[in-house]
Amino acid sequence: MECLDIRRCVRYNNLTLSGKSFKPLKYEVRELPKEAAIWMIIALYIAAMVWVGVQGARKTRTLTDFVVGGRRAGPWVSAFAYGTTYFSAVLFIGYAGSSGFRFGLWAVLVGLSNALIGALLAWKLLAPKTRDVTRRLKIKTMPQMFEKRYQSPRMKTFAALLIFIFMVPYSASVYSGLSYLCEIALGIRYEWAMLAIAAVAAAYLIAGGYIASLRADLIQGIVMIGGVLLMVGFVLASPEVGGFSVGMERLTGIMEEAGILSLDGAGTAQLIGLCLLTSVGTWGMPQMIQKFYGVADQKAIRAGTVISTAFCAIISVCAYFIGSLTRLFFTETPAGGTDQMIPIILDRTLPVVLLGVVLVLVLSASVSTLSGITLSACSAISMDLIAARRKQEDKNKTLRQTRVLCLVFIVLSFLIAVFKTPILTLMSFSWGTISGAFLAPYFLGLWWKRMNRTGAWAGMLVGAAVSLVLAAASGFDSGSAALFGVIAMASSFAACLIATPIGCKLGGAFAQVPPEFFDPDFSLQTGEGKQASAVSEQAAAGSQNGARIRAKN
Repeated sequence: MECLDIRRCVRYNNLTLSGKSFKPLKYEVRELPKEAAIWMIIALYIAAMVWVGVQGARKTRTLTDFVVGGRRAGPWVSAFAYGTTYFSAVLFIGYAGSSGFRFGLWAVLVGLSNALIGALLAWKLLAPKTRDVTRRLKIKTMPQMFEKRYQSPRMKTFAALLIFIFMVPYSASVYSGLSYLCEIALGIRYEWAMLAIAAVAAAYLIAGGYIASLRADLIQGIVMIGGVLLMVGFVLASPEVGGFSVGMERLTGIMEEAGILSLDGAGTAQLIGLCLLTSVGTWGMPQMIQKFYGVADQKAIRAGTVISTAFCAIISVCAYFIGSLTRLFFTETPAGGTDQMIPIILDRTLPVVLLGVVLVLVLSASVSTLSGITLSACSAISMDLIAARRKQEDKNKTLRQTRVLCLVFIVLSFLIAVFKTPILTLMSFSWGTISGAFLAPYFLGLWWKRMNRTGAWAGMLVGAAVSLVLAAASGFDSGSAALFGVIAMASSFAACLIATPIGCKLGGAFAQVPPEFFDPDFSLQTGEGKQASAVSEQAAAGSQNGARIRAKN
C-alpha cells in the first residue's frame, strides 16, 4: 500500500488493526526530487500572475487604462511598481556578485545610493512635477513629454526610436541572471528559464496592461522582500560566514589581504561611477519615469516616497551585502565568471523550499522589469510613431497595436537573449545611452524655465553620441559601461547648459518655452479654458440657486 503527499512518499508494509498484532510497522520515506519541489513553487507563482492578468483585463477598457492605469494608482502599488521595475535579476546575480567580489563591503554603498538617490531623491524631485504636468497635458509617454515641453514633433519621433532601439537589447539582460540560477539549482537548460520569464510577462501584460502590471508588481515586491531577507539570514548562518560578527571579522581580514580595505583611485572612481549610473541613471529611464504618470494624487506621492525608499533600501542593500560575502566562499573567480557566484552560494546554503522561493524572487524581479521596459517602449512606438501619422485618431486601434507590439517586443528580447546575437553586446551600454540622451533634457525641462529646444536637442544628441563613441572605442568593454554612462550624462548636461543660451539668442522656435507646461492656470486664458471656466461658473451658480431654494422651502 502506498501513500503520497506533497513532500514525501511513505510506503506502509504492515498495519495493526482492531487490536490484532501484526509485524512492526515499517515505512520508507522518499523525498521528492529537488526539481519537483521547486517547480511546484514556480507553478504557484505562474498561476498567480495569470490570475492577475485576467483581473487586469476586466478593468482595462481604454488606451489610458492600458498605458497609465487610468491615473488612479495608490501609493503602495506605485511604490512597489517603481521598486520592482528598478531591480531585475541583473542586480541579484550580476551587479551584486561582481561588485561584492570586486569591492567587498564597499559594494553596500551602491545599495544605499540606489535607495537614497535612485528612490528617495527621484520621488522628491521628479514625481510631483511629472505627475502634475502629464495629467494636465494628457501625456502618456516620455517622447510626448519632450514634444509638449519643447514644441518639437521631431524630437518625439527621435526619442521614440531611441527608446525602441536600445530597450530591446537592454530587455534581453533581464533573462541572464535567472539562467545561471536555473542551471545550477535545477540543472535545466537556461532557454526554459528564459521562456518562462517571457511567457509570464506576456500573459499578464498583454491582457491587463499597466493595471495588471501594478497588481503583479505588488505581489512580486512582497515575494522579493521575503526572499531577500531569507537569503541574508541563511547565508549569514552558513559555516563559511559563521554569523554576522564572525563574518564581518573574516571579511575585513580578507579585504585587507586583497588590498581593497582602502580603495585606490581607480577603484574609487569605478565605485562612484557604479553608484551614479545605477542611481542617477534611473532618472532618465522611460520605464521608471512612467510610474509617476499614473499616481492618483500628491498625497499618494508623499506616501509612495517613503514606501519606495524603504523597499529599495531593503532589496538593494541586502543584495549587495550578500554580494560582499562572496569572498568568504570564493578565493578566486569561478570558471563561469562572477555571475555564477551568487547561484552557487544559494545552492550551498538554502534548503530546497527556500531555494524555490529565491528562484521565484529572481523570476519576479526579471518579469517586473521586462514588463515595465516593454510597456514604455511599445507605447512610445504605437502612440508616438504609428498613431501620430494617422489623420484621424483611433484609440481602440492604437490599443490593439500596443498589445501586438508588446508581444513582438518580448519575442525579440527572448530571441536576442537565446541566440546571443551581436546586438546583445549593446546591452551593457543601453542604460548609459538612454540616460545620457534623456536625463538632462527631462530634468532641466522640469526645473529650468529657460531650457529650450536648442538645448534639448544638443543634450540628447551629445549624450547618446558620447556613450556610443566611448563604447565603440573600448571595444564594447562591459566593465567600463558604468563609467561611460556617467560621462555621457555629464556631457549631456554640459551640452544643454551651453546650447540653451544660444537658442535664446536665435529666438523664435529655438527659444520657445510653452507657458502651459509650467503654469497650471494658463489654460484658463485660452478659449478652451474660458469655456471650461464658464461651464464651471454656471454649475456653481446653479448649485447656489438650488441651495437658496432649498433654504426657502
